[in-house]
Amino acid sequence: MQQHQLAELMCGFSHALDLAEGQPAGHAVRCAYLGMHLARAIDLAPADQWELYYTLLLKDLGGSSNAARIHDVFLSDDLRFKRKAKRFADHLPPAAQLALSQTGARVGLLARVRATLRAMRQGDAIAHALTQTRGERGAEWARQLRFSDKVGRAIHALEEHWNGTGKPDGLAAQQIPLYARIALIAQVVEIFHHEGGPQAAMHALRDRRATWFDPHLVDAFERAASQPDFWAPLTAPDVIAQVIALEPAVGALALDDDYLDEITAVFGQIADAKSACAAGHSARVGLYTDLIAAQCGLPAERRRGLRRAALLHDLGMLGISNALLDKAGPLDDRERTAMQLHVQLTEHLLARIGAFADWVAVVGAHHEWLDGSGYPRGLRGDAITLEARILTTADLFDAISTDRPHRPGLSVEQTLANMRALVDVQIDPRCYAALCTAVERLNHGAPPTAASLAA
Repeated sequence: MQQHQLAELMCGFSHALDLAEGQPAGHAVRCAYLGMHLARAIDLAPADQWELYYTLLLKDLGGSSNAARIHDVFLSDDLRFKRKAKRFADHLPPAAQLALSQTGARVGLLARVRATLRAMRQGDAIAHALTQTRGERGAEWARQLRFSDKVGRAIHALEEHWNGTGKPDGLAAQQIPLYARIALIAQVVEIFHHEGGPQAAMHALRDRRATWFDPHLVDAFERAASQPDFWAPLTAPDVIAQVIALEPAVGALALDDDYLDEITAVFGQIADAKSACAAGHSARVGLYTDLIAAQCGLPAERRRGLRRAALLHDLGMLGISNALLDKAGPLDDRERTAMQLHVQLTEHLLARIGAFADWVAVVGAHHEWLDGSGYPRGLRGDAITLEARILTTADLFDAISTDRPHRPGLSVEQTLANMRALVDVQIDPRCYAALCTAVERLNHGAPPTAASLAA
């Protein structure tokens, strides 16, 4: 295995997790820089440093899983809500007052009052449930990514506080996994440094000493931060390269094709978890894409790469508010433009990861139509590659045949009939014919459910 290959991959994917949390690009990477320097200050064993490294990069692994619930409860932009929630300390507004300031920002007064009252009555219970969901899903995905149970437990315990006031389990002091204690310090320091520089970061650190944070770790961080040029890499153009180089040279996992397949499948699940109506979408599109590609005669290696691209085609949805994703009605022009940004967000994410560099253009064209009426670039005809046409066909079939917030899904027969009218106008006739053949052979004409794909 090439040294740091996995680190480069996870640094890239961590930007997707930043999107889901409403954080600036590179937040988790900068947290890894801070956390690894704290680990060195306490002489953490190399094998433990390796596990901590991936805990820091993937600390927000479960973040997408509670976005829909946040929007449902608070009737608010989940991304803005999460961004503000990370800044509060114990003596600052608790969950209910956070709800008061954020609830119903996009809705009418009556709905806002009702949602605010509910949030104030049930604030702690809601916060507990949201944190529990996030922690459980994050730990589960960490294990699917082949990381140890220690990494999973740390991700689950990210929001626990030294004084026992955190969530979801109210752990205190040494009950909290060490990796989680370090990750929480790194997270808060990074957020305040990004907004206000070293002075703001150190004030936030000291302000939470012995309440949120392990006091011994705070002291160790102060020693590390006193070193010359400690803060400079956080704003350097090559911070990602510096963090990749920080990966300890022990405990490395071999990044072969099977592992890369597993990683892409997990991040497809993470993208789909953002909205209940998207459950299983990426897995189904990956399956349909592969079946169409086989019918079109693509070689096995190319099919494998295309299926990975299909699994990640909606990764940028992590940066779209659930106020749009879960809207129970058609989007207006402004909302539609905002929703369409998910394509460019996906392109930017995958462009950071060398393993997917060859597929950025394909993923970026999965909403382009043959007649030039698609987005984001209005490509037409031969400017759209066969692989992009395959992905477009698979994505459209799943979108029409499954339930959406504003309409129920159509039957297979109705879906194919609707798509037939789009042949030569929006979708490729060869891909459509391949889809019809594939669907006929698959489950006797019934599209697979999320449960059947997971079986």
